[in-house]
Amino acid sequence: MSDWKTPLRLVEQLDDDGNIHAKGVKRLISAVKEASELGKKLDCDEFIAFATSAVRSAPNSDEVLALVEKETGVHLEILSGEEEARLTFLAVRRWYGWSAGRITNIDIGGGSLELSTGSDEEPEMAFSLDLGAGRLTHNWFDTDPPAKKDVQALRDYIDAELEDAAKHMKTLGPARLAVGTSKTLRSLSRLTGSAPSSAGPFVQRTLTAAGLRQLINFISRMTAADRADLEGVSSDRSHQIVAGALVAEASMRALGLEKLEICPWALREGVILRRTDKGLD
Repeated sequence: MSDWKTPLRLVEQLDDDGNIHAKGVKRLISAVKEASELGKKLDCDEFIAFATSAVRSAPNSDEVLALVEKETGVHLEILSGEEEARLTFLAVRRWYGWSAGRITNIDIGGGSLELSTGSDEEPEMAFSLDLGAGRLTHNWFDTDPPAKKDVQALRDYIDAELEDAAKHMKTLGPARLAVGTSKTLRSLSRLTGSAPSSAGPFVQRTLTAAGLRQLINFISRMTAADRADLEGVSSDRSHQIVAGALVAEASMRALGLEKLEICPWALREGVILRRTDKGLD
């Protein structure tokens, strides 16, 4: 068994038109090649390769996918934003089970934010918005730490972008369980006092709206280097944790949520579960 990861941060490798430039394409090819070779080394029966927000939103995505396949022999499937939200929701439902009742899930990636809610394995509503922590950091912050006016401007922008999706989701009524998935939300939970990853996946971890508001006031005044010294923040994500915290706080506020349970399963597990289910049909 292996749990290999490599950070790509493709949303930071976009030109002014949103295209993935040569450096980003080179990184992507290298990562896909390395993953493919690892899969062969581990004698994997099946290799499931997919791309998300940064690739699907890039105007040159077709060219990038063709080049990746030419250089690596791997065909990357692009997941739609809604499908990404639905697969993540599936993982959350399987983790908490049917007794959890209606679940509302928030997932903050590098390029997009996924919101979903439902009482079954398939959410009744699923939304994907271009509010990823890396994308917003790249587009909105040009100083370190970010200027107060830029933080406020980004907060206003996030609120406006969330308005329509939140309005629709709230028509279904309150969820019995509000959940957060993704590395960003796990880091925010750790920064507000939850147990470290070394405590294992079965320890309950939460993130409260009140704790998040206090945290934003603290970390928004720090440099990325200083944030990287905080326990729970990796050096490759320290620069984008402020934007991620702003998205988390705005999402919870828009949906009327005071607390999130942090789920260790997310998109990766959802993809595996969906594939496993098909194999059982």
